[in-house]
Amino acid sequence: MPSNAYKEASISIYGGYTGNQGSKNMRGHDYEERITIRCLACGKEQELSPRLMVCSYCGGPLEIEPDVSRISISDFLKIRSMWRYRPVLPMGDFVEPITLGEGATPLIRLRNIERILGIKELYAKIEGANPTGSFKDRGMSLAVSIANSYGYPEFIVASTGNTAASASAYGARAGKRVTVVLPRGYVADGKLFQSILHGARILYVDGSFDDALSKVIDDLSRSSTLYPLNSINPWRLEGQKTVAYEIAEDLRELDAIFLPVGNGGNIYAVYKGFAEAIKMGIMNRMPRIFGVQAKGASPIYTGWNLGGRDLKPVNRPETIATAIRIGRPANWLKAFKAVRESKGFFLSVDDTDILASQRMLAKLEGVGCEPASAASLAGLIKLVDEGIIDKDQRIVIILTGHSLKDPIAR
Repeated sequence: MPSNAYKEASISIYGGYTGNQGSKNMRGHDYEERITIRCLACGKEQELSPRLMVCSYCGGPLEIEPDVSRISISDFLKIRSMWRYRPVLPMGDFVEPITLGEGATPLIRLRNIERILGIKELYAKIEGANPTGSFKDRGMSLAVSIANSYGYPEFIVASTGNTAASASAYGARAGKRVTVVLPRGYVADGKLFQSILHGARILYVDGSFDDALSKVIDDLSRSSTLYPLNSINPWRLEGQKTVAYEIAEDLRELDAIFLPVGNGGNIYAVYKGFAEAIKMGIMNRMPRIFGVQAKGASPIYTGWNLGGRDLKPVNRPETIATAIRIGRPANWLKAFKAVRESKGFFLSVDDTDILASQRMLAKLEGVGCEPASAASLAGLIKLVDEGIIDKDQRIVIILTGHSLKDPIAR
């Protein structure tokens, strides 16, 4: 069953502002035929609406299912950005991209770490190369583009820092007002500076990210003009899936992929992108997906190990990896699906191992990333040390954010 967070979000979000673009709605052109929106919890199909964030029946998370059967790799655009994949993004022809050149990030081989770990092939996807320095820009570009096309005048987001930075930049690009809600004292200075620089309105709450998200949901229930940009927004995750398309095009086949997990949306987006790439014949099989959490903030890992049927919230999450310091992740059900369908699993790592992996990447490969990103390498090293992962494999780690996001983490 979906968590209370979904039910609360459903009550407050569903049926709100529907945009002011007249005939420009989600049933225009051939859009209705190209996508289906379905609840992951109860399976019921939903109406097409940019405001619909969760199931209108049970409050569960929504999956957007574009029909990729009529699309081939030759349909992709001849540009170097996430928008190369516009044919598989769930949007009407009338939507104009709000873009800063996100996507097309480097995939580099980590030959020095390969030799140390004894792994056949190891690659890092450098998502810190996105415009605001994190993977969030992919989803933000799409979500802001859709919201802008439907006439929403202002955006709101809760964040540990990266989402706020991205929303602030893309909101500025679209000429919209942006409110970011942050947990007081728990946001890295580099990320906070970005939101201030881009002119966002900043609100603080006492507590964690989960308290900030509750504030956002409460504000949404009181306003018909706000548009939410958190990862409960299924349209945002559609943008984030493009990282999997890029990896699939570059490598064609891989055996395993590791990435950090906080709110749980990105691991689902990566799984979804690979699943669609397989349907299109870009790759033949699904890689095993491993989600890595910090031990002090590991509600998904704990819930998975207790049967994978429910979340085990952490009331006071604590970790040096601020980007994944989340105790009640909204997308846990989607995260479970991604790992279950790919035959992977979740694991947790200590902060000391996260920082050691961050230093290893920097000193051995010249790659700088924030602590949360380094959790992916820490997870891989843990499985190598325990003899769980086959070394004769092609493996990718996703580094989700730049080192300058959180330069004083210790």
